[in-house]
Amino acid sequence: MSETTFSPAEPRSESAGAVAGIWTWLMRHPPAFTLILIVAVSLVVGAINTDFWQVSNLFDILRASVVRGLFALGVLVVLASGGIDVSFTAIAAFVMYAVTMLVVNIVPDMPIVAILALGAIGGACFGALNGVLVHALKAPSLIVTIGTQYVIRSFLLTFVGTALFMNIPAAMDAFGKLALLTHHSANGSTSTLPAFVLILAVAAVVTWWILERTLIGRAVYAVGGNAGVAERLGYNLRTVRIFVFAYAGLLAGVAGIIHVSSNRLANPFDLAGAELEIIAAVVLGGARITGGSGSVIGTLLGVVLITLVSNVLILVGIPSTWQLVIVGIFIILAGAIFSIRGRGRQARSGPASFDNPVSLRKV
Repeated sequence: MSETTFSPAEPRSESAGAVAGIWTWLMRHPPAFTLILIVAVSLVVGAINTDFWQVSNLFDILRASVVRGLFALGVLVVLASGGIDVSFTAIAAFVMYAVTMLVVNIVPDMPIVAILALGAIGGACFGALNGVLVHALKAPSLIVTIGTQYVIRSFLLTFVGTALFMNIPAAMDAFGKLALLTHHSANGSTSTLPAFVLILAVAAVVTWWILERTLIGRAVYAVGGNAGVAERLGYNLRTVRIFVFAYAGLLAGVAGIIHVSSNRLANPFDLAGAELEIIAAVVLGGARITGGSGSVIGTLLGVVLITLVSNVLILVGIPSTWQLVIVGIFIILAGAIFSIRGRGRQARSGPASFDNPVSLRKV
């Protein structure tokens, strides 16, 4: 019976194989990379300042993630279709200010459900206009939405000015104060988790269902993968473009109402400048800026990461001016990793074509 011998190189090859397997798994599951960044940031901040682990801080992060999350879900749908939208903050600002003034001056007793519905309809109308313009003009959606953003903000500046509107409707004020959970800490302080976080949960479930379980969701990813091939496969580009921008506008309108309710004032120039951090959150969640990919769970994780960087790094003494630097490093790192994944997938699948539509499928 011969004696089996093992070379010293075999353990190293096994460990290298394990590392390669982990790397391959991460490439196939982009949200896992974002989750690793969240855990790393949390552990570092929590080790330096133990106040990070307080329940009140968790509630603050969830509260701050709601409006960002609604914006990000809308951007996800637009990015997945191969477009880009930077007008959602302007839409939210216009809708929240107009609806607040309308309710206060005309229907002061309007319930919050009707107010949210009014905000959603107003935002969807603005978004649908973006979609019509993008399709009709055959222009890049970035250019079109920059234009509509400037038009909306110029309208606000001309006819509204910069005045704050602090007399918000009673229903919105009550909705902003409504608590889902209340926590009493050992030192006697009380922290609450607002009920409007449920709006984000519902929006996330609906967005997931649309993208994963409906024909329009399949069309969104197909058009984002390759619009020309998708059109030859029978997808209606006009319908897809109007839908994605209308849906992003709808979520922006709802986000605007929640923003007013939580802050108890309507400022026509609130939310300006938040566009890049929202797009960054979606990209950090695994969506490609060129379209055809992205997931709801990845987007929400990206929002949590951006919120962590924006809200808790001050606990470890990092000034706000450096927070954008950290976000930028995360984006570059995620972009490099996801581009490697994209090149590997393209090498295996080949270029998209009518005969090889595999590249149209969502990653």
